[in-house]
Amino acid sequence: MGGKITALRLQKRNKERVNVYLNGEFAFGLTALEAMHLQVGQELSEEEIARLRARDLVERAYQRALHYLSYRPRSTAEVRTYLQRKGTPPEAIEEVIARLERVGLIDDVAFARFWLENRETFRPRGKRGLRYELRQKGIAPAIIEEILTDYDEEAAAYRVALARARRLPKDDARVFRKRLYDYLARRGFDYEVIQTVVTRVEAELADETIPTRRGHEE
Repeated sequence: MGGKITALRLQKRNKERVNVYLNGEFAFGLTALEAMHLQVGQELSEEEIARLRARDLVERAYQRALHYLSYRPRSTAEVRTYLQRKGTPPEAIEEVIARLERVGLIDDVAFARFWLENRETFRPRGKRGLRYELRQKGIAPAIIEEILTDYDEEAAAYRVALARARRLPKDDARVFRKRLYDYLARRGFDYEVIQTVVTRVEAELADETIPTRRGHEE
């Protein structure tokens, strides 16, 4: 069943959107640009109403996705899952995803690089840990391996180990080594890397505690 447009009103909170009223009742919203093609008194067929409502659904989902992306970059899978939780129909989700990809707001390669750089700076992880996190974000294995190609896991492990080691009690060497080893393992570092780094850190800390010859003489 069709309907007659009885009012076109700018939304109070968003002047770029227009509320469309059919037969005296609110029917759907549209962008101001789309609403320019409508006028009060115009008759709309059932098919036209369905098409405009679908456009409204996609636009609202798009705006919702933009808000979600405003906090930090997201993977395609994260955006898709978020819209699914909001009850967005599958066809609308895919249209929103395609639109976001076209304007460069979602890009899984760029997202994976962002995630790696963020982890390197604030919470370093090993390749094993990074692979797990990126898989959880829905990043394809090929992309994960590409961005990890030049990742210096040993350097990252060393920074983490040295910072942690300075805060651990050192009265029992065996306990100290185990705690440091476990700490790095929980952060996804490779076991061989851990072994190398823990040995290096132990040696460096031991050197720091050895008094100089001059100190003995004094």
